[in-house]
Amino acid sequence: MDAPLERLDLPAARTESERLADLIQGARDAYYGRDEVRVDDATYDAWMRRLEALERLHPEVQGQDSPTLSVGAASSTLFAPVVHAERMLSLDNVFSEEEFLGWAARVERDAGRAVRYLCELKIDGLALSLRYERGRLVSAATRGDGRVGEDVTENVRDIGGIPTELRGSGHPALVEVRGEVFFTVEDFAELNDYQASVGDRLFANPRNAASGSLRQKREGKNERQLEAMVQRLSRLRLTVHGIGAWPDPPVATQSEVYTLLASWGLPVSAHFAVRDDAEGAAEFIRHFGAHRHDVEHEIDGIVVKVDDLALHAELGQTSRAPRWAIAYKYPPEQVNTRLRDVVVSVGRTGRATPFAVMDPVQVAGSVVRQATLHNQDVVKAKGVLIGDTIVIRKAGDVIPEVLGPVVELRDGSEREFIMPEACPECGATLAPAKEGDIDLRCPNTRTCPAQVRGRVEHIGSRGALDIEALGEVTAAALTQPVVPAHPVLETEAALFDLTLEQLVPIEVLVRDAETGAVRVDEQTGEPVRRAPFQKLGPATYPPGTEDWDAATRRRAGVRKTHRAVLPSEQAVKLLAEVERAKTKDFWRFLVALNIRHVGPVAARALADWFGSITAIRASSREELAAVEGVGPTIADAIIDWFEVDWHREIVDRWVAAGARLEIPGHPGPGARVVHGGVLEGLTVVATGSLDGYSREGAQEAIIAAGGKAASSVSKKTDFVAAGPGAGSKLAKAEALGIRVIDAAQFRLLVEEGPSALDG
Repeated sequence: MDAPLERLDLPAARTESERLADLIQGARDAYYGRDEVRVDDATYDAWMRRLEALERLHPEVQGQDSPTLSVGAASSTLFAPVVHAERMLSLDNVFSEEEFLGWAARVERDAGRAVRYLCELKIDGLALSLRYERGRLVSAATRGDGRVGEDVTENVRDIGGIPTELRGSGHPALVEVRGEVFFTVEDFAELNDYQASVGDRLFANPRNAASGSLRQKREGKNERQLEAMVQRLSRLRLTVHGIGAWPDPPVATQSEVYTLLASWGLPVSAHFAVRDDAEGAAEFIRHFGAHRHDVEHEIDGIVVKVDDLALHAELGQTSRAPRWAIAYKYPPEQVNTRLRDVVVSVGRTGRATPFAVMDPVQVAGSVVRQATLHNQDVVKAKGVLIGDTIVIRKAGDVIPEVLGPVVELRDGSEREFIMPEACPECGATLAPAKEGDIDLRCPNTRTCPAQVRGRVEHIGSRGALDIEALGEVTAAALTQPVVPAHPVLETEAALFDLTLEQLVPIEVLVRDAETGAVRVDEQTGEPVRRAPFQKLGPATYPPGTEDWDAATRRRAGVRKTHRAVLPSEQAVKLLAEVERAKTKDFWRFLVALNIRHVGPVAARALADWFGSITAIRASSREELAAVEGVGPTIADAIIDWFEVDWHREIVDRWVAAGARLEIPGHPGPGARVVHGGVLEGLTVVATGSLDGYSREGAQEAIIAAGGKAASSVSKKTDFVAAGPGAGSKLAKAEALGIRVIDAAQFRLLVEEGPSALDG
């Protein structure tokens, strides 16, 4: 633990300042010069704050080369240097609302009057300066050390949305426009999918991907590499957030600057707002703190600027940052921790997935101990070794992701992960499902405990039969008990035949929530067991003694023998919910059968067209594929599924147990059921983040309203509901002239129909 600064004498303070300066500069060189994340943001910010506080206590330790007086890192030798006409400064940071309001109070004190604030999103991208002379782009440069950057003009010309010539007239002889280059969340995901498909390294985060894409040299690349480079550059975007050199701008406020820049054809943020006071700015900060994942790109905070340009000159700047602007940093979503092991788990489809077991670490409001690594090729592409310090990221409720290793911190004790050859749960030999597949799967689909457990849990999920009592813990108890010796459910076929007599004896091993290890009784050394479906009733006595009073039993020396074992509330609830599930909608049973590719949309189409499992089972590939929303891939999956004998046994036993795998009164195949609804006959595509709806929830809402929930945009699409993060689907809708609606309009559409949009 770092010693309190107040206790350090001058020699100790000097030693500490040198240590912090070395750490900070090393992290900067890696981040800005080599696109490497050597340390997480929270640690870096803590180093900077400690050094700043130390220099305030002991000003004599602050040298001219202190990181607190400089910005970024020196430009590399890969590109020609560009001297900025005006320095590119950094921003000071605050980390709480109290600190922000303190900054605003100092600004208003120094200004001597009321201050209006422009608030905008702090994009986690790469800073860029564009130099225009009489409206023509003459150079584009990275930040570098704030004075000298790298010439990336040639690459910038391939980025869509950056004009090489400004619109309008009356442009100044010289103006430097500052902005941030970034990938949207959707484009970043697609980029990494592409990288993985061709065996290239994955990018740790959108900022690194943006920097790595922009700072590419063209020399030495072959035709394929050049084409891939241009493809990456064309996906980049720019948001302009300020001006540099401009002797006499014809506007009075920062917000008017944005209006002017937009009129020139430059891309400005759609998310900025001007607030009348500090409390209004604080409300803006709070809003996007709760909605930081609802925008199309990564943000790590909010930038607040004094809107009045005249005040900029009055307030001035320090050696590295303006006094008229501040960056409010949100809690970090990217941290470092130790990779302790890589363990392989098997899911309901048999896919063997490596996942990282890490030292517990707090990130994005929760403690993270594990993160998926997808498959053995991804582990290799990420370059992580067991024992590495790794960078992980968790954005809100998103599953934690391992971004990569901090290579500089390796000490030689790390070891490579080797993918096992056998299933860790049943011992079957892992293999690809078909030639060319990257993923390895367990072929023991019928009785592999992991696969049966996953399928049973899926049956209880909201998207299938929605059985609340049939979750992860219950599924494990039914498929992997210690007592009885054999699972109650060897497959899901017997689900609707469960009885209390089967449930009550079940015992399972108790595992540690953090490590997954079986708990052991400290006194006996035996594994600890739990009976999830039992409860203990009143004490029972030997036959013939039940009617004795307590005193008589004591005199006779009769003691309690045991407490009665009775069904628990969980057991009774499970059976009741399973019984009710027998009458759920037919399409839900089709989802519950775990047929590959058959999700809610395809299941509804099949149920409405055929009306019963018997009709589907008797249909040919051509008849199945002809159903709208099904097609040949799903048709093949259905045919293949029914060719397996134990799959047919599931259907037969469910029907025999009274499960209703049909639509009562359905007239037969081809007579599609028309549900009606305000969207009957309309096709709607939902893309991006729609407030109030998950991706599946949006599809459900469309279908429930009688519409078709399509996954791609075509000329047949009637509406595209687009939220933050919408990418190519939104662009295609705009190109085809299809009406695009936001989340609020989408809610109106599914609840009241198209006419409500024009009311």
